[in-house]
Amino acid sequence: MEMVDLKSIEDAAKRIKVHVHLTPVMTSGMIDKMIPGRNLFFKCELLQKTGSFKIRGALNAVSKFVEHVEGIAEDQKKPKVVTTSSGNFGQGLAYAAKLNSLDAHIVMPENAPQCKVNAVKGYGAEVITCKPTEESRRTTAEEVQKRTGAHFFSSSQMYDVIAGQGTIGLELLDQITDLDAVIVPVGGGGMVAGIAVALKSKNPAIRVFAAEPKNADDCFRSFKSKKLIPLPPGPVDTIADGMRVSIGELTWPIIEKYVDDVITVTENEIKDATRYIWHFMKLFIEPSAGVGVAAALSQEFSQKSQDLKNIAVILCGGNVDLGSVKDWL
Repeated sequence: MEMVDLKSIEDAAKRIKVHVHLTPVMTSGMIDKMIPGRNLFFKCELLQKTGSFKIRGALNAVSKFVEHVEGIAEDQKKPKVVTTSSGNFGQGLAYAAKLNSLDAHIVMPENAPQCKVNAVKGYGAEVITCKPTEESRRTTAEEVQKRTGAHFFSSSQMYDVIAGQGTIGLELLDQITDLDAVIVPVGGGGMVAGIAVALKSKNPAIRVFAAEPKNADDCFRSFKSKKLIPLPPGPVDTIADGMRVSIGELTWPIIEKYVDDVITVTENEIKDATRYIWHFMKLFIEPSAGVGVAAALSQEFSQKSQDLKNIAVILCGGNVDLGSVKDWL
């Protein structure tokens, strides 16, 4: 049996239900005109607690972790948690840790949006900065673990996190009649993996598209090569800061099995799509959420979706750094 299946996602939904919002699905007639013959449904995870979908996986994983360690002796130290994050999972883990009275340590790249750094600190977590590379994230987290004894939580490479993110898929099936397809932004791959398992388990005919920046196209290259190809070392130059990480060894097999295709978009397409949502829907999404919108409006998707009518797009977050927005506007 797979480590992430429909039951584990349904269990996650029950576990986190009291702590998360049932986020709305919204539509836009103006945006639908840009993709004639199809109806776009926007799942508004930017309105989720902590401003992104990441809280789902963090809460599920931390809750299960706490259940496991509840029996520790009183004279032992309270367990601590640590992760690496550009911001959204860091906020989710910090919030989940606060709910469970745990200390949280969040390793964040020095180019992380300041609004996300401030939010993580606001939830009571310690922020440790590192260089903006995956290697620096990993080694810095290892140093924090040695210093604090904290338990490491991956933003995507944990089955309990993937199951938590998959709860979005269950909600989509209840909220959208005759769903034909979903477009999911992909960074580490936890969200698209979880959603794909949930949807394909319920209805294998639903098509799942991953969307990512051309400047961070490891999922696309892996999908085409049929083997995991991580991003090259060094900083990743994309405005979608949540996608500056690679898919990993846990998410890749799920993506390979359940995702139908991967669409890449340019930086200008991401910026334009983000502006469309701001302007037409009055939803202040971050550029990572704009990646999915850009994919939906792309010529490539238009060619691949002639037989699809009702398409969901995950607006994954709304933690916008106003300083960077001012620069690219």
